Amino acid sequence: MITTSLFLGFSTGLSLIVAIGAQNAFVLRQGIRRERVLLTVTLCALSDVVLIFAGVTGIGIVVEQAPWILTIARIGGAIFLVSYAFFALRRTIAPSGMESSSTPSPTTAWSIAGTALMLTWLNPHVYIDTVLLLGSIGASQGEESGAFAVGAMLASVLWFSALGYASRFLSRFFAKPTAWRVLDGLICIFMLAFAIMLLAPLFTS
Repeated sequence: MITTSLFLGFSTGLSLIVAIGAQNAFVLRQGIRRERVLLTVTLCALSDVVLIFAGVTGIGIVVEQAPWILTIARIGGAIFLVSYAFFALRRTIAPSGMESSSTPSPTTAWSIAGTALMLTWLNPHVYIDTVLLLGSIGASQGEESGAFAVGAMLASVLWFSALGYASRFLSRFFAKPTAWRVLDGLICIFMLAFAIMLLAPLFTS
C-alpha cells in the first residue's frame, strides 16, 4: 500500500509540475546559461516541498476559507510576470550570445533567488496544484498520506533537477544571439499569457 501511495503521489505530482509555466521557463533559462543552477533548482524544489507538506497536512482548508489570499497572489503575480516579460523583451531586442563558462555571471545570487521565489510564491496556480489538489488527494490516502506526499515531493525534486541540469546540453545551440532572441521572445509571450490567465478569473467571477 505504501508503494502504491508513493507511486500515486509521484505520478500525480509529476503530471502537474511538467506543464509549461513561468517557473519552468525560468529554470530552463538558468540551466541553459549554467548560471547558479543549484540555487535555482533548490529554491524551486524546496518551495514545492513546503507547499505539498502544507497541503497534505490540511493547510489547504485555510486557503479555501480565505479566497482573498489567492486574489492577492493573482495581482502580485501578474505584476511580476509583466515586469519579467518586459525584461525578456528587452533581451530579445538586444540579445547577447551564450557566455562561456569562464565568464563571471553578471546576475547576483540575490536577484536569482528573488526571481525564483516570486515566480513560485506569487503564482496562485502553484497553490492550487500543490496545496489544494495534491493536498486533497493526499488527505484521501488516510494513513498513507505521508507516502503520497513523499512521492509528490520526490517528483518535484527530480523534475527541477532534470530541467535545470539537462538543459545545459542546449548551450551549444544557444551560443548564437539569434537563439537567445527566440527563447527570450517566447518567454516574453508566455509570461504575458500567464499574467492574463492569472487576472482573468478576477473579471469573470
